Amino acid sequence: MATIEHLTQRSPQVSVDELLDGFFPSQRFGAVSFDSYQPDPGQPSQTAAVKALRHFAAAVNTPKPSGLRKIFGAKREESRAGIYLDGGFGVGKTHLLASLWHASEGKKAFGTFVEYTNLVGALSFRRTVDALSTYQLVCIDEFELDDPGDTVLMSRLMRELADAGVKLAATSNTLPGSLGDGRFAAVDFQREIQVLSDQFDVVRIDGEDYRHRGLPEAPAPLTEQQVRRRARHLPDEVTVAEDNFGDLIKHLAGVHPSRYRQLIDGIDAVAWHEVYTITEQAVALRFVVLADRLYDRDVPILASGMPLSDLFTPEMMSGGYMKKYYRAVSRLTALARQGAEAGG
Repeated sequence: MATIEHLTQRSPQVSVDELLDGFFPSQRFGAVSFDSYQPDPGQPSQTAAVKALRHFAAAVNTPKPSGLRKIFGAKREESRAGIYLDGGFGVGKTHLLASLWHASEGKKAFGTFVEYTNLVGALSFRRTVDALSTYQLVCIDEFELDDPGDTVLMSRLMRELADAGVKLAATSNTLPGSLGDGRFAAVDFQREIQVLSDQFDVVRIDGEDYRHRGLPEAPAPLTEQQVRRRARHLPDEVTVAEDNFGDLIKHLAGVHPSRYRQLIDGIDAVAWHEVYTITEQAVALRFVVLADRLYDRDVPILASGMPLSDLFTPEMMSGGYMKKYYRAVSRLTALARQGAEAGG
């Protein structure tokens, strides 16, 4: 019989040092490489992206010139400080970004956009710049601007890191010059958005969502009894976090998203009772962070109530944050399939 725990009874505390030390790829991408990425033969941009990233990794690993060589040495590369992978959901952008991290030497950081903004909140802007300026490479996954404050913050951070000689790499579903569109009055922040855009060479990756390639539709929700029974009949070594969905939603409001990684430490599967459609934007965006952390850890989901495809309202799925929600639904659906297979 599996061990049953409850996320609603967990309140992790994370130090600043632990936050900084946690900037590396999740276990899902802990052993990936450029060689393990499988380009779609019908999408030549995927093969081109691998080539571009291999070249960028070589630039990261090239020692910075110093002394007289810095003044009179070889010409500086014409490329920009960063490389930006633009593409749809599930085409392997995170796989490639993690492969770049693994292929790069020296100090390096890998985290999501949200994790970097949380780091600034924990350390302060200046301490974050001072810390990351000592790195050779900073990788930013799922780059997206949600509000004007983030726009100003990230434009300053990227500019200062680039000026310090740090190589930057990012992934997003939005071109740099279009960041913020539909979320706030982006036209009022074109200077900051342009500063961001100027840091990167853009590499487009085309393709369909691999989580939906030839896979069945999301499994139907389980009954309450099925969730309870399947959670308990998983192997003895498995730890399941079983919670009422409404209680979990309330609990997440009291746990900073920077701690969601620690919130699910040691959890092998989750079981949610009475899933319902989230109607508040702030609550939905918070839940997206949890979905990302569960996907990072490859945690299967058992759930009753509404289908996970109906987790967010139609207005959310067509609004300014639609890309975040589509990504979350795609990831949660993949985890629910795993749950159906594990608990079947």
